[in-house]
Amino acid sequence: MFAIISDIHSNLAALQAVLEDIQKRGIKEIFCLGDIVGYGPQPKECLDLIIDRHIASIIGNHDHAVFYEPTNFNTGAERASYWTRQVLEEEPDREKRNQRWSFLGRLPTRLQMGGITLVHGSPRKPINEYIFPDDIYTNTAKINAIFERVKHLCFVGHTHVPGVFLEDPDFYSVDELEYIYTINENERAIINVGSVGQPRDHDTRSSYVAVNEEKVEFVRVAYNIEETVAKIFANKDLDNFEGERLRDGR
Repeated sequence: MFAIISDIHSNLAALQAVLEDIQKRGIKEIFCLGDIVGYGPQPKECLDLIIDRHIASIIGNHDHAVFYEPTNFNTGAERASYWTRQVLEEEPDREKRNQRWSFLGRLPTRLQMGGITLVHGSPRKPINEYIFPDDIYTNTAKINAIFERVKHLCFVGHTHVPGVFLEDPDFYSVDELEYIYTINENERAIINVGSVGQPRDHDTRSSYVAVNEEKVEFVRVAYNIEETVAKIFANKDLDNFEGERLRDGR
């Protein structure tokens, strides 16, 4: 069994709660689908926790923005990216500073484990492409083209909305699935694991998945939202909206 997390977005309280839940379940192997940083108030701490736990990770668009340059970001996301870069650059501990930058710079765009693909956005455009639930109605050509890149199971994040896409095409929310997707060896699926640090499905709890040979379980974990909100509000370089949205799960 292994766990997959994604879209932490510098939300340390959420990350700690999720890792504690994973540990309680006895799961040893964890993968991260990127966006460790961005939006939130504790990028250094989140990076350090991922590094110290030896969690295999791939790059997300916000990680890419901090290491390279933000593109097509809204004003709040862009401000957070530049602030995060400044925080990492101003780290007085040279060893820590170099370790974090080296980690970000080495992140791959995808991981492949047999028939299982791990990407941040989509198997077609791993860093930036969104796969939205509405795409099954409004852009079936896009869904069909993406599924051509799927061997069996593809795990994604990026939209912060957990659920399962099938190549019919169709999308099943976690409520429709009753939090369990049963793996079918004859069925291709794209599975969005949701977000640890900024859920957007109107459920304020962190989201991740636990995977074994038979099923994918969607797990929700409550955490101290107000702790993170307070840190965002106290930071003049972060948009207060990023705190407010945590209270609504949007």
